[in-house]
Amino acid sequence: MFAGLRQALKDLVGAGIPMAWRELQGELADRIAKAPVQLNEYGYDPYGMHPATMAESILPSALLYRHYFRAETYDVDRVPEGRVLLIANHAGQVPYDGMMLTIAMLLEANPPRICRAMGEYFIARLPFLSTLAARGGVMSGTPENCVQMLENGECVMVFPEGARGINKPYSKAYQLQRFGLGFMRLALETDTPIVPVAIVGSEEQQPGLANFEGLGHSLGLPSLPITATFPLLGPAGLLVALPVKYHIYFGEPLRFEGHPSDEDAVMQQRVDVVRDSIHAMFERGLAERAGIFR
Repeated sequence: MFAGLRQALKDLVGAGIPMAWRELQGELADRIAKAPVQLNEYGYDPYGMHPATMAESILPSALLYRHYFRAETYDVDRVPEGRVLLIANHAGQVPYDGMMLTIAMLLEANPPRICRAMGEYFIARLPFLSTLAARGGVMSGTPENCVQMLENGECVMVFPEGARGINKPYSKAYQLQRFGLGFMRLALETDTPIVPVAIVGSEEQQPGLANFEGLGHSLGLPSLPITATFPLLGPAGLLVALPVKYHIYFGEPLRFEGHPSDEDAVMQQRVDVVRDSIHAMFERGLAERAGIFR
């Protein structure tokens, strides 16, 4: 009885969804099915990702990708098969950049790849959201989780600027903040190639005017940014982004030699190679685009 009621409600909701949305959801489901994923007898992967749930939950991100940010990718074919680390810049207050990179790897890469996100530790403590994140392929960003995924041949995206990138004021747009060294140690430990990624557009989506980090930390948040829409539009203002155009550039794969326990100074030299690659793609992207919204 209840199963029938759930299906009836699902059909009713589906009937109200525009055809273009349903076609996109079908495309997502098809691409996820073609991605190299190991599922158990219940349809889940080893980390709790569920393809059907993922196809439904990321539909809003895909709609933003296609129709709001109108994202374009460049050289996505450079991403090799098997284990890989995508190292990207981070900006924009709300991590739309991670969503757009995830959709790009699903819709543009051949074969499609499910891009694993290493989420902030606090996500695992949030009711409902933690489960939804896992069903969508997001894992808590511990080194152990990342190593396990890479050893299983996954595509993992990392934003080594962390909160430093996402919270910086607009006056520092396209100025890469300090990179953490952890991703390089993981790459060396697991013999994983690194593909630098430059995301042009995210820096303008939510221009930061100020940031009250101390108050944000007291509320259990990584930051409390002040933007053109927050707090002016209330809590919803945190989610509002300008309809900028995203341009996502993929660099040549980089392989590094060395030991994961090398000194920080030695590790920094390798990290700087990745930063320089992203910076070079910034220069290309900013020169090629016709404007913030084009």
